[in-house]
Amino acid sequence: MLKERIITALILAPIALGGVFFLPLQPFSWFIGAVILLGAWEWGNLAGYEAPLPRITYVLTVLLALFASTYVASSMILWIAAVWWLLALGLVITYPGTVGIWSKSGVRLLLGYLVLVPAWVGLVQMKAYPDSWILIVFLLFLVWGADVGAYFAGKYLGRHKLAPNVSPKKTWEGVLGGLGTVTVVAVIASPYLPFTSLLSLLLVSCLVTLVSVLGDLCESMFKRERGIKDSSQLLPGHGGILDRIDSLTAAVPLFALSLMLLGN
Repeated sequence: MLKERIITALILAPIALGGVFFLPLQPFSWFIGAVILLGAWEWGNLAGYEAPLPRITYVLTVLLALFASTYVASSMILWIAAVWWLLALGLVITYPGTVGIWSKSGVRLLLGYLVLVPAWVGLVQMKAYPDSWILIVFLLFLVWGADVGAYFAGKYLGRHKLAPNVSPKKTWEGVLGGLGTVTVVAVIASPYLPFTSLLSLLLVSCLVTLVSVLGDLCESMFKRERGIKDSSQLLPGHGGILDRIDSLTAAVPLFALSLMLLGN
């Protein structure tokens, strides 16, 4: 399993970074859109649809939503995402007590739009900034660093469960380890980022880290209710697309919104 994870990561990382560094804005939006549509295919399964036809239909509706989002102010979509992730926090904390609110397949499909579309909008907005690669790579390192820090801190120090009803292996010590890692990442990267102060950068970095954990927990909650371990078997050793981007779907809109609010 570890060997498969490493091989898959070595293949995916250059593709992702190549898209960030070398693709102009329009092709980049298509590239990210393709990833989001693969995620939509898997989300159809999370919503309870196994047959291809309803899942293909859902993918097409997400494609239409991406197209429609280009006619809506990005700020509005990012604020909607912020509200959704605040609500998602409540759902995760109260799971399984509030599962009746979102257990129906149609509701889960609707929630998929709130997860997938703002992630695309946020990345495309960041790509439009000058020196966009710095911002996007920094965000990727935040999420990856938080994941690595949480893994090792949780493995060797983890005692207190974070959300046992949703993801029994995650611990508060893991969260603190992730925050420590991203603090180091932010301090190292601070000279190259368009933030007016180190304090604002650290605050945004910690917020994005916490929200990325929420994105992971949210997908785990949907998978647990669906009775599956992975969103698919598309990526050997990693599960599906959603299993790889669940943290990013939450982190991207909040990071993009923070940049907008700070005037960067």
